[in-house]
Amino acid sequence: MTQVNVGENEGIESALRRFKRQVAKAGIFADMKRLRHFETPIEKLKRKAIARRRKKRFN
Repeated sequence: MTQVNVGENEGIESALRRFKRQVAKAGIFADMKRLRHFETPIEKLKRKAIARRRKKRFN
């Protein structure tokens, strides 16, 4: 669960930006989009292959 504590002199805009960054980093939106519709086995294989390529490129 993503949580952001707002400081005394911190604006809501900066706290919202931090929250959005943490949600993106945690991959919450990607999981929501992925689980929204049924995924066929072929689509699942393609998604996993793309993830493997991305992981291999950054290592």
